[in-house]
Amino acid sequence: MKIGRIIGTIVGVVVLIAIVFTAYALITVTHGGNEQATQPVGAGVPVDLPTTMARGEYLTRAADCEACHTAPGGQPFAGGVAFKLPFGTIYSSNITADKETGIGDWTDDEFVRALHAGVDNKGQPLYPAFPYTSYTALSRDDIVAIRTYLASLPAVHAPARPNELSFPFNQRWTLSLWNAAFLKKERFQPEQGKTEAFNRGAYLATALGHCGECHTPRNHGFAMKSGKALAGAELEGWRAYNITSDKEHGIGAWSDQELIDYFSKGHAAGRGTASGPMGEVVGYSLQYLTPSDLASLVAYLREVKPQQGSAAPAAAAAAPTATTASASPGEQLFVGACAGCHLESGQGRQTNYAMLTGLRSVRDPHATNLTQIILNGSSLHVGGQEVFMPSFGRAYSDAEIAALSNYVVSHFGGQQGTLSAEDVAKRR
Repeated sequence: MKIGRIIGTIVGVVVLIAIVFTAYALITVTHGGNEQATQPVGAGVPVDLPTTMARGEYLTRAADCEACHTAPGGQPFAGGVAFKLPFGTIYSSNITADKETGIGDWTDDEFVRALHAGVDNKGQPLYPAFPYTSYTALSRDDIVAIRTYLASLPAVHAPARPNELSFPFNQRWTLSLWNAAFLKKERFQPEQGKTEAFNRGAYLATALGHCGECHTPRNHGFAMKSGKALAGAELEGWRAYNITSDKEHGIGAWSDQELIDYFSKGHAAGRGTASGPMGEVVGYSLQYLTPSDLASLVAYLREVKPQQGSAAPAAAAAAPTATTASASPGEQLFVGACAGCHLESGQGRQTNYAMLTGLRSVRDPHATNLTQIILNGSSLHVGGQEVFMPSFGRAYSDAEIAALSNYVVSHFGGQQGTLSAEDVAKRR
């Protein structure tokens, strides 16, 4: 009985703390906090914004809203995208103008509160799979412009799919404690002594584009490690690579044009081709940035603190290794299934997007992203065209895909592949 009273007291204290934090968060956000009357340096839209594109549309694309709120085969912004996390699955919400299932009856203040504090229009905490920890840095004017654009689009009736989370993660009140520990409700502040391009790039990368949500490793509380910003992380089976200024592990050795090509076209010769989640970022967001914003993003990344990641170095690979007289099982599979698009030299047969030499994915001994592409295929919509690779997950066994991946890593990446059939089975 004594133990029971102690446990009851602890639970009561935790609940009380949660209530206090929730009330504090609601009061702080409702009264607006320290909002600036004017747009801070770095916010807003660039001067070279095409006259055919609305301000809110541009900001919505830069914030990459559509990628997370549009399910495969679904209506734009109607939600339903599954985010598979270690503690369950969260489904994105409908952000169209539908009044019953979307945000059609939300006020500007409620929408701003959602992005600044992670609280919905009914006062319920939102799960941080929605990147409000980054969006909190956005200016109010930019958030209202995004909502105005979303309200101009067709309303879609699409009820939210229930999340599938284990206890205690299915208890929303616990998010108030998480926010108290990890959410800093602060607007973007330009860094003194830096150029206007740098600060614009910082706003694009940290607030609007929220690059860190995928490219920064997480701590035990599933919050971003601030000291390891953009050092690379693995999420939902994909490796989000190191994009710091480190020349060996990051993008420090890339030229400005290579970075701009990758962001705007999804491909930089000898460096990489965007696929998986990064392909979606290029397709929905980065390809629409103006030349000045692309240059600003590069200017910012050039000065991000260099970090050494655990993934394969980003340096360009040597020429493909010579094949042996007796072809291995992996080489036989490559010749039979892959050579129609990918040449033995590492060049693409019909398109540069099929180039294999120099890519991070083929220099990774664990073949993390390479395996995902082989299993699930890849599709990149950029410049009005679709760059497509079919999936081979159903065509080949785990052992065959492991052999193929190890061959590609060895032949084109100059690394010793370590993938096993068991590894592939876990990644399926």
